[in-house]
Amino acid sequence: MAIESRYEFLYFVECINGNPNGDPDMGNSPRLDPQDMHGLISDVAIKRRIRNYVQLAHGNEAPFGIVVQQATNINKFIALAHEQATGNPKKGDRVKTSAARKWLCQNFYDVRTFGGVMSTGANAGQIRGAVQLTFLRSLDQILPLDVSITRMAVASDAPGKEASYAEYEEWENKQSEDKLRTMGRKQLIPYGLYQGKGFISAHLAEDTTFNDQDLNVFWDALLNMYEHDRSSSKGHMSTVPPVIVFRHIGTDTDLTQRARQAKLGCAPAHKLFDLVAVEKNAGVAAPRSYRDYSWVVQISKMPPGVEVGFAVVDAGKASISWGKLPDGLETIRLV
Repeated sequence: MAIESRYEFLYFVECINGNPNGDPDMGNSPRLDPQDMHGLISDVAIKRRIRNYVQLAHGNEAPFGIVVQQATNINKFIALAHEQATGNPKKGDRVKTSAARKWLCQNFYDVRTFGGVMSTGANAGQIRGAVQLTFLRSLDQILPLDVSITRMAVASDAPGKEASYAEYEEWENKQSEDKLRTMGRKQLIPYGLYQGKGFISAHLAEDTTFNDQDLNVFWDALLNMYEHDRSSSKGHMSTVPPVIVFRHIGTDTDLTQRARQAKLGCAPAHKLFDLVAVEKNAGVAAPRSYRDYSWVVQISKMPPGVEVGFAVVDAGKASISWGKLPDGLETIRLV
């Protein structure tokens, strides 16, 4: 069964001495809002890492396959859906399109979760995913740096692109040491704590069959996605506590009507997000850790029919503590 409640959530990504999300149109410099110099991370950068984690954790096998993989052609999966569901990889009528669409949702996690345009090849329609993410935005201004580095080697085709090892070595032995090293550049920020917002629709989940198991996999991926994405450019990046989750459960005494309320929601998302404030700790001028901040959650003003939870990782698995703080979240204050 698909999930039965609507969710909204806030999560935070920390970057230390790295480039959290380079902009290829700006020489790969860290993305930022030019009006106020706050940093940005695109939603698709987060989705990429969630896909990568699910692919690693579940072996890229149905029902947790991934369509949007690195260096692949999405149309081959659309063709496969038609072959498996309709027996014909060519474009067909609405019935065949619907069958292929359903097969993709059943077998591919990222289709159920994020949706996709599946009409680029043999038509499998357009799918709206149950989970949608915003751009992340840094809590404070960031300081983009463009630093020089020395590379103690070169990558030259001077001997010829088809040269052998011996020919490269002969050329190398004729060069001075200065000609066998070069300069490079790295783009980074010293520190940034980024806030992201997410939305999970029970109605869209019903359409794609996004269920409770899928939701648990999503929390695992969201909290662990940077643990397998280490690189020089990323510095030290992590999803840091707290991950604050709002779940709509309804208020009506009639169970059928309450289930409708849980799906539709009992409060606008922006009002729930307004219940969370993030403040720099006293005496902190330039934060260098998420512990330099404190979170205040106005749990006393929570609208009826909504409960708040805090997601944490234990032994690599995510769990949510509903209505109370789990151990180890000293940076959060409930009021």
